[in-house]
Amino acid sequence: MELFERIRTLADASGVSGNETEAALTALEMLREFCPDAVYENGNVIGHLGVREPGKPHVLIDAHIDQIGMIVTDIEENGFLRIGNVGGLDRRLMPAQSVLIHGRELIGGVICTIPPHLSGGKDASVPKMEDLAVDTGYDQTQVSALVSRGDFVQFDTSCMPLLDDRMTGAALDDRCGVAAILRMLELLQGEKLPCSVTILFSSQEELGERGAKIAAYTVDPDIALAVDVSFGCTADDKPSETGELGKGSMIGISPTLSREVSNALIDAARAENLPYQLEVMEGLTSTNADRFSVARGGAKACTVSIPLKYMHTPVEVIDTRDVELTAKLLCAYLRRCSAC
Repeated sequence: MELFERIRTLADASGVSGNETEAALTALEMLREFCPDAVYENGNVIGHLGVREPGKPHVLIDAHIDQIGMIVTDIEENGFLRIGNVGGLDRRLMPAQSVLIHGRELIGGVICTIPPHLSGGKDASVPKMEDLAVDTGYDQTQVSALVSRGDFVQFDTSCMPLLDDRMTGAALDDRCGVAAILRMLELLQGEKLPCSVTILFSSQEELGERGAKIAAYTVDPDIALAVDVSFGCTADDKPSETGELGKGSMIGISPTLSREVSNALIDAARAENLPYQLEVMEGLTSTNADRFSVARGGAKACTVSIPLKYMHTPVEVIDTRDVELTAKLLCAYLRRCSAC
């Protein structure tokens, strides 16, 4: 499958944290092309490459399958739905968004907003989640037949191409990471590696890396790589704190990560003449790597991130070249991974 289409297929599948089944099964079908034993269990998609053997390192490579979204908290007498956040939503952009409600059937709605003509000329403040309501066009009786409290809500948007190799969508965090791992497996077909590998597409990362925690305990890897996204540079950002789109993967360096693995990733990139960027963090990474490094007996963990603009919005932007370069970096690392 062409890379853009693979990313779009993954990102357009529904998968709000705690309700990832559609996205997980979409990824599972793709993963089974390379890992026939792949399964969907406990919310996670897991497959294996090679046989685990004494003396050979076992590497876990992960990308999370879930996305941010909302949940219905109340149905009011006027038919409007009240919602709460699932994951770290940017409340500044919530009014006037189109949404999909996953009720007894899939229905559309819009988040209510006050027209500027009626705002009294005042700048709108950032709304609280409890102040937001969804208008489906139904009255209370009609909507109650279709929607229940606890149903999930997502932004109603689809991926589309931008200029050159860029694309935008609402769930590129972290479906582009899933796509990078699948592309890695495609590039490695037929090769014998000096390590064994477990592929993990984990659930509920946006709710505290929950899927990664249970999977890391089960897999008990020697080395674990979290393939995620990180902040792409925009007009007001410091270059030292962000990554530039189209310039390759961001290799994590942090007190909580394995410097040995960080250096090995850098060496692999240099050996293959792959462009890369450094992401220097002062402590926790806010990725699944935080769970991997302390799960069970601990693993040597690191992050490999794809630069992404406008994180946790319906218009996230990536450069597909970075997805391809991330896949090639992972290949280069695994081909050299002969020691723990």
